[in-house]
Amino acid sequence: MIGSLRGTVLEREAAATAGEVVMEVQGVGYRVAVPTGTLALAEPGSPLFVHVHTHVREDAIVLYGFASRAERITFEALVAVHGIGPALALAILSTHAPTALQRIVASGDADALTLVPGIGHKTAVRLLLELRAKLDVIDLGDALDIVGGPTAPTAPGSDTRADVRAALVGLGYGADEIRDAVRGLPDGDDPGELLRQALRQLATAR
Repeated sequence: MIGSLRGTVLEREAAATAGEVVMEVQGVGYRVAVPTGTLALAEPGSPLFVHVHTHVREDAIVLYGFASRAERITFEALVAVHGIGPALALAILSTHAPTALQRIVASGDADALTLVPGIGHKTAVRLLLELRAKLDVIDLGDALDIVGGPTAPTAPGSDTRADVRAALVGLGYGADEIRDAVRGLPDGDDPGELLRQALRQLATAR
């Protein structure tokens, strides 16, 4: 089993809810599926460290990579839930950071879960019940390892963006509108300012 990789990014390819990077490690290129947050860190030609979950199928061995240990732990908890495969687990982590997801599950916020492409309200309610038993017992630890490995800081703004999403849900915006607005936000830790920018984007789009 491969637990982590440290190497150079050769290629990256984005998709709507996830992506893939090719990392060269000691002359070997590894294809690794990643959530969008990790994909944003993967600049071609730059070094990258990822925590890896090795998924073994009958027809393939697939590597899933994460910028933080917390993401990998959460991914493994998600795929253990009936009805959540690796693709949906990546989509969930591309929408909600691990700590934000824990809060969503603890508060039973089905609307926040429906922001994930492919999850409707009925599915969200069912998943919240099943996820509670999985995520409540997980200790995600402190801010954990990004690109450089164990001593690097966490990705900025992940929980702040979750707060902005929650505020937009409360204002009645739809999942697609919220996803587009949040995707266009710059980095920042002031939820009030980010919310104002998101609202300006939404007003322009309408």
